[in-house]
Amino acid sequence: MPTATIENTEERLARLQETIDDLLKEAKRQGASAAEASVGSSSGLEVTVRLGEVETVEHTRDNGLGVTVYFGHRKGSASTSDLSPAAVRDAVQAACAIAQHTQEDRCAHLADPDLLATEVPDLDLCHPWAIEVEEAIQLAVACEDAARGFDPRIVNSEGASLSTGFGIHVAGNSNGFMGGYPTTRHSLNCAVIGQEADMMQRDYWWTTARAASDLDSARSVGERAAERTVSRLGGRRLGTCEAPVLFRAEVATGLLRSLVSAINGSSIYRRSSFLLDQVGERIFPDFVRIYEEPHLLRGLASAPYDGDGVATRPKDLVTEGVLQTYVLDAYSGCRLGLPTTGNAGGVRNLRIEMGDKDRQAMLRELGTGLLVTELMGHGVNAVTGDYSRGASGFWVENGEIQYPVEEITIAGNLKKMFAGLVAVGNDCDFPGSTRTGSWLIDRMTIAGE
Repeated sequence: MPTATIENTEERLARLQETIDDLLKEAKRQGASAAEASVGSSSGLEVTVRLGEVETVEHTRDNGLGVTVYFGHRKGSASTSDLSPAAVRDAVQAACAIAQHTQEDRCAHLADPDLLATEVPDLDLCHPWAIEVEEAIQLAVACEDAARGFDPRIVNSEGASLSTGFGIHVAGNSNGFMGGYPTTRHSLNCAVIGQEADMMQRDYWWTTARAASDLDSARSVGERAAERTVSRLGGRRLGTCEAPVLFRAEVATGLLRSLVSAINGSSIYRRSSFLLDQVGERIFPDFVRIYEEPHLLRGLASAPYDGDGVATRPKDLVTEGVLQTYVLDAYSGCRLGLPTTGNAGGVRNLRIEMGDKDRQAMLRELGTGLLVTELMGHGVNAVTGDYSRGASGFWVENGEIQYPVEEITIAGNLKKMFAGLVAVGNDCDFPGSTRTGSWLIDRMTIAGE
């Protein structure tokens, strides 16, 4: 990324803080009893290549501001991408006009001042990458070349992309909170197509990090994409049966996200969750611990404060299989008569405590059953926990992969699946803010031919 887009970070941060300060003063001048706002400025570069040729080179530069004002317990919000003083005043005016027409809501208010972040620790989130376009193209080409040259069965490519981004975000409210910090994110990905006889398959791989030095090599990303693709060739369908199911690590992240969705405050106060009234109850076996680490250095989801300005903190969601807490922002906490958990905007750096079994050991633990490597569709009922997804993967017998399978559906109920978790592997080898090994579920229905 050109140095001009990232220089004078402290000056840019100060200007954005001044924008927030001016906005809060304008809201007060227009009669608001309270106000909160966030503003961001970002820039980036993305290049995409396919079959060795450059498809796109895109430079981006974006601004965005959102403001919420309160007149007692009436709330109005507005946003703009124009950060000029006149545009900011207009946004405040629009939010104030909206607030005059909304209903009173006793929970429409700012977070408790005692819970707001008072400092912004350095979480090592900003590592600008001064990469030029030509170098970015070379890395993307090298990634795709590694994939295309991995196996003669790789016959086509969907391309490789490299992106790098730098941004500054500032938030503040009229209760005295003001915070801001710069961040970076860089990534490289590749997707290719394989063919064997008349059968074709596609798969991909990626790497992403706050610092370019933490990215996997272009060669390893390309080869991993190709290896995943060719391993899927020769897929078969299965007959309908019940069997143990092993969710490969990167697929198991979806089960963790389903847990978080079910204990999200908005689902709980609307009484639309299969985990309603389950705090203090055992929902997993006693070896399970699930937690978040919002202050993880260089973490992809690390943040010193949440969307309400509340200081974030590490916490267990599940300890020894027992649900410890819901995931609450200030509003949902108020609706439930509970304090916020500092999770406005979601859970940050979600983790499950991993076991001592590597990938091969987890296959041996599976014995005979299904290894799921990809899920399709959105067949999760948040109210009942019923779970039904299209899937592909591998059939395993006596701990050994026998052949790839496709065009199947796996079904169960999340509450029973959580309770039936047999083991969590230590085979977490993918990038992302949600970290888990593979999950072995004792039994699910597999629908095929």
